[in-house]
Amino acid sequence: MFTTTGSRGLYKAPLSKSLLLVLNGLTVMLTLLPQYQQLFMYNLQAVTQQHQVWRLLCGRLVCLDVKDSFCSSLLIYNFRIFERRFGTRKFASFLLGTWCLSALVDFLLAQAFQFLFDYEVEELPAGLLAPVFSLFVPFYLSIPRMPVTQVLGHIQITNKSLVYVVGLQRMLMCFSKCAFQISGGLYHSNFLRLQKILFVPAWVSRIGRYILEPLFSSSQPSSETPLGMGATLDIQRQQRMDLLDQQLLLAQYNEARRNARHQPQAGLLQWTRLFPSLRHRGQNRPPMQPRPQAQTHQSTQPTLDNSPVAEEQVARLVEMGFSRIDALEALRASNNDINMATNFLLQH
Repeated sequence: MFTTTGSRGLYKAPLSKSLLLVLNGLTVMLTLLPQYQQLFMYNLQAVTQQHQVWRLLCGRLVCLDVKDSFCSSLLIYNFRIFERRFGTRKFASFLLGTWCLSALVDFLLAQAFQFLFDYEVEELPAGLLAPVFSLFVPFYLSIPRMPVTQVLGHIQITNKSLVYVVGLQRMLMCFSKCAFQISGGLYHSNFLRLQKILFVPAWVSRIGRYILEPLFSSSQPSSETPLGMGATLDIQRQQRMDLLDQQLLLAQYNEARRNARHQPQAGLLQWTRLFPSLRHRGQNRPPMQPRPQAQTHQSTQPTLDNSPVAEEQVARLVEMGFSRIDALEALRASNNDINMATNFLLQH
């Protein structure tokens, strides 16, 4: 595997699955119908001089080059870990925010090249490259490295190396590669509170959950699938990656909880929002007061992507000996992932 995403395919990643199917399907269709490709070209001169504003949507959505489509598909599949970790709505907000910011940065860079070097930039690579490559910023900052092997005795290969190679191969041939990283860094750092300005509204998230998610959701993979003996080392390596990733998430949550009383956390990882009841309990009781016994009423507070917690999963965690309120909070933090919620409860 490229990252610490586990081996669960596109489970709990309906937006990533829809992007892979729909965008690649449009690329194949335009390959078979080349007479319509000119409508999807990302031409800055046509936008600024001929006022073809619709190219900002069509030209920055579908890849016209098969190589671009293949590279972006590989990256979307590997970056699905962010949709699982943050929820579909927040993942979509990141894509939307970086998509809008990159359009502005593209225009500014084109004007700067024309002013400084007298070079007029007319056409840029089409497709959803900007938000996909912007995900390298949280990928670099929040995904831990796990050594996999060594080449020539000194060069270390990690679980993130192949993702960087795929991205670097395409970014070296792309004019707006700086725009991708700038837009990703600005949105990830919540510069000028951009995450409060560019986001997916709750009503759009509800429409997607009830209409699109049933079409693109994937069933939970079975844990009883027989594996061959040759996969033993890969399984052990993947288990180490998953454990390191979970420990990093737990450390980030603990740090955010310690700092919650002083100032809110900015950026993509806002763990204080995932455990609101724990935060309120910590603020309302004295420091040395023992922890009160968990109540058994059902919580109605929504998760990060506004999807309700499954009562069956709560019951399974309660049967393991955890309190009901801790089970609810762990399921919210893990986006209703029963395996990650169990690891949260066992380690915290």
